Amino acid sequence: MTAQLFSLTFDAQDPGGLARFWGGLLGRETVEDPRDGFLVLPSDETQIRLRFVPSQEQKSFPNKVHFDLTSATPEDQPQTVARALELGARHIDVGQLPEEGHVVLADPEGDEFCVLEAGNNFTAGCGFIGALSCDGTQEVGYFWSEALGWPLVWDQEQETAIQSPRGGSKIAWGGPPLDPKPGKNRLHLDLAPPADGDQQAEVDRLLSLGATRLDIGQGDVDWVVMADPDGNEFCVMTPR
Repeated sequence: MTAQLFSLTFDAQDPGGLARFWGGLLGRETVEDPRDGFLVLPSDETQIRLRFVPSQEQKSFPNKVHFDLTSATPEDQPQTVARALELGARHIDVGQLPEEGHVVLADPEGDEFCVLEAGNNFTAGCGFIGALSCDGTQEVGYFWSEALGWPLVWDQEQETAIQSPRGGSKIAWGGPPLDPKPGKNRLHLDLAPPADGDQQAEVDRLLSLGATRLDIGQGDVDWVVMADPDGNEFCVMTPR
C-alpha cells in the first residue's frame, strides 16, 4: 500500500520559534512533537502537516522547495505580507522581476516563500498553501507521483505537478536548469506507511521507483533516510 505524506519537515535552529511563526501565519495550532521539535497541525485532511526539528546548521543556500501562499482577493495579498512581516518575516530579492505580481519573503530563519496575487489559476481551490514549489526535474515529478499515489495535474515542457486525490496543496517541479545542491536540504518530506503497513516493504517499493538509501550520520534511528532521483533527502518513518 502506498505511503502517506506525513509532514514537510524543517531543520531549524529555533524549532519552537519557527513553528510559532508558521502557525501564526497559517492560522493553525502549534504543539510540541512528542518525539522531537514542534508540529504545526493541519486543520483538515487536505492540508500538509509541518514539523520543525532542531538543527545546528545555518542556512547557506536557497531552499529547493518553498511555499506559494494564495490570495482570494486583491486585498488579501498585502494583508498576508503585513502579517508575515509583523511575525518576523522580511522581504528578499531572489531575482524576481518588478512586473511579477508575487511578493517574495523569508521566514525568521531565511526560508523563502511567496505570497501570490489574487487570480492565480494554477493554485485556484488549493487552499492558503497553494503549492509547494520545488526545484526539480520532470523525472522527479514522475517519481513522487508514483511514491505518493498522487496523480499528475500538470506535465508540460518538463514542468510537472501532482495533487492528492483529496485536493489541497499541489507539489510542483519547475524543470531544468536546476540550482546547485551544495549540502543537505533544510526542508524534506517525511513519509509513513499506513497503520497496517510495513516500513521495509515501503522502502523496497521506493527503491524500485528510483530512490536510493542515504547515510547522513543519522545513527541508530527508527526511520530510513532516502533520496529521490534528484538527490533530495526524504525519510520513511514507521507506520503511524
